[in-house]
Amino acid sequence: MATKVLIVDDEPLARERLVRMLGALPDTQVVGQASNGQEALTMAREGTPDVVLMDVRMPGMDGISAAQHLAQIDPPPAVIFCTAYDDYAVDAFASQAVGYLLKPVKQHDLESALQRVRRVNRVQLAELQQFPGLRTDRRSHISSKTRRGVDLIPVNEIRLFQADHKYVTAYYPGGEALLDETLRELEEEFEEMFVRIHRNALISTLYIEGLERNAEGYYYVRLESLDIRPQVSRRHVAPLRKLLDQL
Repeated sequence: MATKVLIVDDEPLARERLVRMLGALPDTQVVGQASNGQEALTMAREGTPDVVLMDVRMPGMDGISAAQHLAQIDPPPAVIFCTAYDDYAVDAFASQAVGYLLKPVKQHDLESALQRVRRVNRVQLAELQQFPGLRTDRRSHISSKTRRGVDLIPVNEIRLFQADHKYVTAYYPGGEALLDETLRELEEEFEEMFVRIHRNALISTLYIEGLERNAEGYYYVRLESLDIRPQVSRRHVAPLRKLLDQL
């Protein structure tokens, strides 16, 4: 049975070159080409590739973020990163047992990588993010597991992250998503976009419309296009007022 390969690279010439190289290999079938991480996830769910050849640096959702989402597909495809990084970075990839190819990709290296490919898991990807020089920009999308599979929500559309016991819910216009992440992790990753207003809530600074106070003296935030009014704890009222003055 042929090995199904999905090619992901924002450069058309790089994709075409890989198509030609894969065409020279026996029992190998290219099942799709994507120009960014989000396209890759859609094609991976539809085409169920065995292997994804993934560029690391791409606009929008980068390769490492896309691979984190791909690792949640059942069964997940194997991921081989294609990178133009220097030797230090390549050593970092190798130490995490993640498949990689150094650009420009050579025919022999491609064939060898396909023969020894391993499935990258979420733990390896998390460790990979910590290497200096490899860390990419924050995620552009948050993933949420549903009965349909994995949904992707653009972070810049999310108004509120709210924790409830073990889970965090992301609220956005027209929907909500249950996340398998902690509020602290989200706060650290998106600290420039979201601000904490309560031990159980982060709000987007992009969509704050105002601060309201009820008859009992409790403060609530009004967010654009969201019916929920998250409560502001007393210790966060003053910092939030200061932020609103700056906005």
